[in-house]
Amino acid sequence: MRDISRRGLIGLGAGAAAAMGLAACGTQGGNDAQAGHGSGKGGSDAPDTPTASARPLGDGSTANTGKQPHQPDKPVPLEPGETPPQFVVFSWDGAGEVGNGLFPRFLDLAKEHGASMTFFLSGLYLLPESKKRKYLPPNNLPGASDIGYLNDTHVRATLDNVRRAWLEGHEIGTHFNGHFCGEAHGSVKWWTPQQWHSEIQQAKAFVKEWKTNTGWHDLPPLPFDYDKELAGGRTPCLLGQDNLLPTARELGWRYDASSPGGLQVWPTKRHGLWDLPLQEVPFPGRKFQVLSMDYNMMFNQSQNSTKAPAYNYPAWRQQSAGAYIAGFERAYQTNRAPFFIGNHFEHWNGGIYMDSVEQAFKHIAREKEKGADVRLVSFRQFVDWIDVQKPEVIAKLRTLGVGQQPIGGWKEFLADSGKSTSSDPSKAA
Repeated sequence: MRDISRRGLIGLGAGAAAAMGLAACGTQGGNDAQAGHGSGKGGSDAPDTPTASARPLGDGSTANTGKQPHQPDKPVPLEPGETPPQFVVFSWDGAGEVGNGLFPRFLDLAKEHGASMTFFLSGLYLLPESKKRKYLPPNNLPGASDIGYLNDTHVRATLDNVRRAWLEGHEIGTHFNGHFCGEAHGSVKWWTPQQWHSEIQQAKAFVKEWKTNTGWHDLPPLPFDYDKELAGGRTPCLLGQDNLLPTARELGWRYDASSPGGLQVWPTKRHGLWDLPLQEVPFPGRKFQVLSMDYNMMFNQSQNSTKAPAYNYPAWRQQSAGAYIAGFERAYQTNRAPFFIGNHFEHWNGGIYMDSVEQAFKHIAREKEKGADVRLVSFRQFVDWIDVQKPEVIAKLRTLGVGQQPIGGWKEFLADSGKSTSSDPSKAA
């Protein structure tokens, strides 16, 4: 079962909303049968297996295995006049492995290049369909979902890949559960803070209790404490953030990646959480920009068709790869704003978007490997870095617009970074 949800964009230039169309979509559900990561500077050499002293949690579905392997060195504040690193976050909505090999494909790619990513796991992908009535979605019937439940083979494959992802240094966030979009009463757009709390607690429970729900007590646990691991998420279709944020703050989350139509500028906070949106990037050959997500590339190229005529694929593949690369280059060559990319493990239009994401990833990784201070990190690793920076430095970085270079170069622009400023955008409520 495929979920192609619709949402118009806001805050765009004239005509752009009509051209760009959608903000995000759900991943496929369906019932069809490394070196130190992150910063590129050091990293843990911990093994890719749980330690012998692992402490099972709850029913044994998860376990406390100690410090996560393959993490960057402890972040430090920028020195006065120092050039900020170029952070890039590749993230994945849903993060289910449904037999198409895309989850391990991108784990292999990340491992090859010493990168970390964020996987926003849909909790339902660890709940067997036979137990679907355990899910009580707000404003919907028990067991309802706009994405499909996975069959047993795919639940096992998802467990294997989530386990591997964490052990290889990646972050496991949440994409919540049933992916209800649109304008209907059951949409996440209308959920209250209390209903978001219920949805989050259920998403966590499906991860923490998969052994009870599946009966597979012979399988190894997920090697992390999800209560501590979960630091942020992305809502379905980028809807409902306003009512989510108070709950997320209460639960101790550190960021949210649900804002639509963001710009390539340094982030600020909302309700005490870092607001890390998908971003508008140049769309080669077009006069408008497109959100930095595979789904939006697809919508603008084939008007929501996932199986357009194949003769379009070569040009569309290059156009979507070019959009990601243009977004990276614009930030890297100018304001060094962190660059956020969202994806789905899907074969839309012959899989061209997976190819374009890989092409862009390799382009960015080559810059890092040539010695540039480019850091392919998870959202949580980026937040670790920005949280230790001086507020006045972040405030100064926030003054740089999209594609704006620092006047006088970085050495001059941040020379007085130790001095206080009149305001601190990073502390905005």
